[in-house]
Amino acid sequence: MDDLHRRITGWFAETARDLPWRDPDCSAWGVLVSEIMLQQTPVVRVLPVWEQWLERWPAPADLATEPAGEAVRSWGRLGYPRRALRLHAAATAIVQDHGGRVPDTYAELLALPGVGSYTAAAVAAFAYGRRETVVDTNIRRVHARLVTGTALPAPALTAAEMRLAASLLPDDGAASVRWNAAVMELGAMVCTARSPKCAACPVKDSCAWLAAGEPPPSYIPKGQAWHGTDRQVRGAVMAVLRQADTPVPPEMFHQAPADLGFAPEGVGVPLAALHRLNSAPEQLERALAGLLNDGLAEIHDGGYRLPA
Repeated sequence: MDDLHRRITGWFAETARDLPWRDPDCSAWGVLVSEIMLQQTPVVRVLPVWEQWLERWPAPADLATEPAGEAVRSWGRLGYPRRALRLHAAATAIVQDHGGRVPDTYAELLALPGVGSYTAAAVAAFAYGRRETVVDTNIRRVHARLVTGTALPAPALTAAEMRLAASLLPDDGAASVRWNAAVMELGAMVCTARSPKCAACPVKDSCAWLAAGEPPPSYIPKGQAWHGTDRQVRGAVMAVLRQADTPVPPEMFHQAPADLGFAPEGVGVPLAALHRLNSAPEQLERALAGLLNDGLAEIHDGGYRLPA
């Protein structure tokens, strides 16, 4: 165990990406924002949006004073925009219940709106140096291959995986933080899902999966469809709402900009993109209704807008 700790954290010390939320001077708020943004979203897409957010809202109180719709607007095209609403709600709770300071314990973090067990553990560990068992998709994959000899972890997190992760965690607090970050980086950069770079792995000689002859996974992960789906239409509608300064009348979603008598500039650009999808009317209605139901849009003066 000590040898695994030494080799993986040593590799991390030499090769870790220089990411702003890993800077020792990064605030706990910056770490929390990064963890929410990085869920199901690659680093390259998160970096510019994270930097813009921290410049505009360097502390929870700065975001809490803004309408929730501004958080959604600034979320841009990161996807899963309900995360922006959760961050806004968390910022509000931090101001109201914690004096504007991001709490430093797992239990208090878990009590924040929109913060789950992974995010609570990650912020406690990476922002405050707490000894917490951090388990994300990358860590699960490394543990599955290195220890259990399977190509991929189970489709959903299991109690056995959590017990394994806890057993691998170093006893020392600082060492546990380095270990969590190092295994996560190993999964992200080397022990990847589709094309693992086993030759570059610092513990390849200890890998149970390699020793077993690289058996194939017991299931094939299903990627999420995008083109032609309700998710694509929702994203196109959200692009219109982010661009709009005033409520968007319903007919603008159903008729092309040229038919309404204006050129495709300003809000017309995302409107034109929406109409190029040629969505069925019922699909567009489902998208609008879903956004209202999720709190990502509201009706005001007979039109749709981001939440106030």
